[in-house]
Amino acid sequence: MMHWLARRVAGWFAAARGAPSDEAVIARLRARGVRVGADCRVYSMDFSTEPYLVTLGDGVGVSGGVKFITHDGAARLRKAGRPNIQLLGPIVVGANTFIGENAIILPGTTIGQDCIIGAGAVVRGKIPDNSLVAGNPAKVVGRASLFLDRLEQGPNVLDTFSLREPQRRAAIVAHFGVEDQPNE
Repeated sequence: MMHWLARRVAGWFAAARGAPSDEAVIARLRARGVRVGADCRVYSMDFSTEPYLVTLGDGVGVSGGVKFITHDGAARLRKAGRPNIQLLGPIVVGANTFIGENAIILPGTTIGQDCIIGAGAVVRGKIPDNSLVAGNPAKVVGRASLFLDRLEQGPNVLDTFSLREPQRRAAIVAHFGVEDQPNE
């Protein structure tokens, strides 16, 4: 349903300068055991010490700074009685989901399809399809589809992504009415 969303939102942060290509990042993640679906954009390499426990569905967008944590280090507090104890959990992210900057996805989390995880959210548990999630601890605060409908109507939504930098900059400066400062 919202496959276009994942492409569009992921495209917004795809322009990060100096970032490795999508294919190179995904190839590295797959080599570490992460299951990555088709048409994903991933700008984080922080997939914990058990990356093979993470699955990303088709069309998933992962912003920079996102952490996928597949174990809980607090289990170490029981090390005296159980020296080899570990608490682990898989992480599954459904298709066409976007995860915002610096979100943390904890062990045992399943995120449904067509979700938006807000920047800085700390997510644990089961998140239903089409959820808008924010906060620490993360909570479902709305429906992703309604957020996107409102987003498209917002006064600061510009179609500038595919413009070359000088044209993009000029359009943004004109829209916000700020004085342009030349690059140094």
